[in-house]
Amino acid sequence: MANRPLAYVLSERKATLGRLAGKTVIQAVPTGRKRIDHRSFCEEVGRATTFTGAEVEAVLRLAAEIAKRHVENGDSVDFGDIGTLTPTFSSSLVEKGKEEFNPTKHISKPAVRLQPSRRYFTLSGVSYERTEKTARAKNKQNTPEDNHP
Repeated sequence: MANRPLAYVLSERKATLGRLAGKTVIQAVPTGRKRIDHRSFCEEVGRATTFTGAEVEAVLRLAAEIAKRHVENGDSVDFGDIGTLTPTFSSSLVEKGKEEFNPTKHISKPAVRLQPSRRYFTLSGVSYERTEKTARAKNKQNTPEDNHP
């Protein structure tokens, strides 16, 4: 697979932090090309191995389920080159002495956090290509000519 340049657009905004706070700044923002859906990804991996796309998908799903089960039990899971999966949650602040900490009340949003492997997720050998911003459609109204059979 040949490397293509990473597309970006220049975005103008007002800085809110740091030495440029309050000033108008220009920043490069990556633009997406396309999303590789899960099934296509599994088929591509399958073509590079002796597995079929369905077998690759089944193995990935099983690995994710088992990792989630370990994280639900409070364990961290080293997921190889991808990184480490750890449990996380939000917690409310409770003033000491005013109220007793109740985990069912004060802890919320339990989730799996992926701490990506820095070595694996640092891109090298990339080039850049500036593209033009595209106008996004804002709440397009359905018109009779839009409803083709």
